[in-house]
Amino acid sequence: MAYYVLFDTETTGNQEDDKVIQFGAMIVDKSGKVEAFDELCSSSVAIKLEAMEVHNITPDLLIGKPKAVETNFYKKLEELNSNENYLIAHNISFDMGMIKKEGFVNNYQLIDTLRCAKHLFPELPYHRLQYIRYALELYKIEEIEAAKHNITIKAHDAIGDVLVMKLFLTKLVGKCRELYPDYNPIEKLVDLTKTPVFIQTFKFGKYKGKDVETVAKEDASYLNWMRSNMELDEDLKYTLDKVLKA
Repeated sequence: MAYYVLFDTETTGNQEDDKVIQFGAMIVDKSGKVEAFDELCSSSVAIKLEAMEVHNITPDLLIGKPKAVETNFYKKLEELNSNENYLIAHNISFDMGMIKKEGFVNNYQLIDTLRCAKHLFPELPYHRLQYIRYALELYKIEEIEAAKHNITIKAHDAIGDVLVMKLFLTKLVGKCRELYPDYNPIEKLVDLTKTPVFIQTFKFGKYKGKDVETVAKEDASYLNWMRSNMELDEDLKYTLDKVLKA
């Protein structure tokens, strides 16, 4: 029987030396039974002020807390680490990078709800989890779901974000059934996670809001400069490579 492990991390920051200080997770089996985790963990790395500003976790809250690898969630994560199970997160590469620092070696099938959102809801201008929470009106039903699992919802809190992600996963599965009726929806989400997204318009910078293909025709030198000098995500690298080759 497959398990679906939805998780989120809060961290000391987003640099190479930063570490996990909170796990939020919901583990769902095929019968729909849910096991929820909301655990703070200690770290030898100081929490950056910019990170505190986002998640409101202060050093005093971590006094006496276990290390990340000693938390109940991390132990369960290792216990279920099999190719028959699914590990799910929003922008999963960030969270995977964090747990790899704890020594985790992945055997799960991965679903990135961020990349799947870009594939399945391309009409949305942004795909941040909190934007999706309101754009798809998940906030209208989240309290009912939260009450089932005794969860308090707060933005940029690991367990609160996981609950929103669980509701969004249901939307993604429904969209897969609509667009790809001949495919198992979960397997399709795994496939979409592996597939780069072609970005239609720029979301930032000099050409924010402009069509990428049009910019490639009018100012290819700038896009070549972006590709060589800026730190870009995989989707934008894929997009620039494609339009510049064309």
